[in-house]
Amino acid sequence: AWTPEAVPASEASGFDGRGVKLYAAYQERLKTLNAADFGDLLLHVVTIFQAHPDLLEQYRRWFRYILVDEYQDTNVAQYLWLRLLAGGHKNICCVGDDDQSIYGWRGAEVGNILRFEKDFPGAAVIRLEQNYRSTPHILAAASHLIAANKGRLGKTLWTEAEGGEQVRLIGHWDGEEEARWIGEEAEALQGGSRGMRPFSLDDMAILVRASHQMRAFEDRFLTIGLPYRVIGGPRFYERMEIRDAMAYFRLAVSPADDLAFERIVNTPKRGLGDKARQKIQAAARAEGVPLVEGARLLLEAGGLGGKGGAALRKLIEAIWRWHDDVRAVAPSVVPDEAALIDDEAVPLETGRGAPTHVELAERILDESGYTAMWQADKTPEAPGRLENLKELVKALEEFDNLQGFLEHVALIMDNESEASGAKISVMTLHAAKGLEFPVVFLPGWEDGLFPSQRAMDETGLKGLEEERRLAYVGLTRAEELCTVSFAANRRVYGKWQSQLPSRFIDELPPSHVDVLTPPGLYGGGYGAAAPQAAVSGIEARASRADVYNSPGWQRLQSRNAGRSPAAPSRGTRGGGVVIDAEALPVFELGARVFHQKFGYGTVTGIEGDKLDIAFDKAGAKKVVARFVVAAASADDVPF
Repeated sequence: AWTPEAVPASEASGFDGRGVKLYAAYQERLKTLNAADFGDLLLHVVTIFQAHPDLLEQYRRWFRYILVDEYQDTNVAQYLWLRLLAGGHKNICCVGDDDQSIYGWRGAEVGNILRFEKDFPGAAVIRLEQNYRSTPHILAAASHLIAANKGRLGKTLWTEAEGGEQVRLIGHWDGEEEARWIGEEAEALQGGSRGMRPFSLDDMAILVRASHQMRAFEDRFLTIGLPYRVIGGPRFYERMEIRDAMAYFRLAVSPADDLAFERIVNTPKRGLGDKARQKIQAAARAEGVPLVEGARLLLEAGGLGGKGGAALRKLIEAIWRWHDDVRAVAPSVVPDEAALIDDEAVPLETGRGAPTHVELAERILDESGYTAMWQADKTPEAPGRLENLKELVKALEEFDNLQGFLEHVALIMDNESEASGAKISVMTLHAAKGLEFPVVFLPGWEDGLFPSQRAMDETGLKGLEEERRLAYVGLTRAEELCTVSFAANRRVYGKWQSQLPSRFIDELPPSHVDVLTPPGLYGGGYGAAAPQAAVSGIEARASRADVYNSPGWQRLQSRNAGRSPAAPSRGTRGGGVVIDAEALPVFELGARVFHQKFGYGTVTGIEGDKLDIAFDKAGAKKVVARFVVAAASADDVPF
């Protein structure tokens, strides 16, 4: 709820230091147009109420009784608006659950509901603690987990229901194995396994932390013919960024693909507007050739100049270069389309070195400028789109060539079965809020993925507590059977990394959890209360996966350091692993540090591996310790 003149200095560094100026210019432009955006509808009302008490009193008379639902999701402007409006008569009733405040990334402030009794002294607090959805085991696991949060009002969930299955915990070697197991388990539950009643696919849901996790499940379900639906967004291969990337890949395999060319010719922006594209289409129709060849002919004839013409020439050259590389990888699979378009085309030099199809995919996204476009994008969706692109490239590893992958995706896109018939639901945890399912799978419970490393880096303990609330929401979506799973390894940036089981797994109560993890997988037990898991299995595989130097393995070792004499080092076998040790701080109060983005600063507070830092130019921030290095002076630049 900041007007341009009220933005604090610590928040004014955005957009290369021009954030406040842009904000002020934007507000002036809206005023000129006699317009207001959605956020301003709230902000302006707050400003009017504060500046004109007579108007505030009039609205208080008009709105004598106020009921607010989902109060934990209100933002600062809504909170101020309500306090002003209800400040006179105090006839306000707010309904909400502080343990389900999961929208901090879009402005929601959990402190609003935590302060309710202080804001409205004498208000009655009625805790609705009886649960009519989940079994006692599920409620106990969720309650024990959320109790680790300090910023909460507190409640004790209970149910009249009896019995039920314990929350199941299982670890897998990698993400693909996790998807295979869940697919097989879903099929088994349809027939009634482990003495339980049969479940329909409509009764089951897979709740993931990030949308890019969906790809492995979609691919697996297509392979085994398991019907599924994606709720709250498009399926993985239908997402805008994936369709764009696939269009580039299709052009590399077949430059004559006109639909693909039309989709990406000006994505990212190349200065090719509607008129330029109409010229390309006219040139192609006149000669009866594909659009990429029509564009080349148009350029040769001087029909398109300037920056747009130069960018188009660069794109066409890149398409043919990528096509040659694709054919060098699989000449028997991909025909020489240059020869089909131009009889005088030079034959492919198959003897020269060529990248693998995975390397080529990364090169295409980089050389086209598509990756850079999303890296420069400042919208909240951009990081997720980049993660999806990484997941797309990762999917290529399972295929021999780019053409085979494109054929596989074509099958997936054609798998839009009829609306009738039961389907397993796949969605993010955020999209699942308010829903419930008899059977819930919660995959990817690994540190860095869930809790999200980005959330913890940006907001420290506050972000961690919101991630824990998200885990609480996930657990309480389940009515009868809940399964938490994690993978010991995931491929990141083309390299295997060992993953640490989520710290939230440590916080699940042993008496309400059934551990199904196969022996030998590190983290196979969980928490300090469970039997320590042997690491010999992962060490035997790690020599092949080269994970010892990965960030995941290093985090595992740092957690064990100084906590247990049995903690293994490289070359030892059979030692114990503690997966809930606290990170040890490596900086002291007052230490000078350097951050690649925020510059130099001084440590003002330490909380585990989170540092409060007063940066010289960026103001106060909370940063994970591993993202800064010691800096003795301003001349000591460590990068």
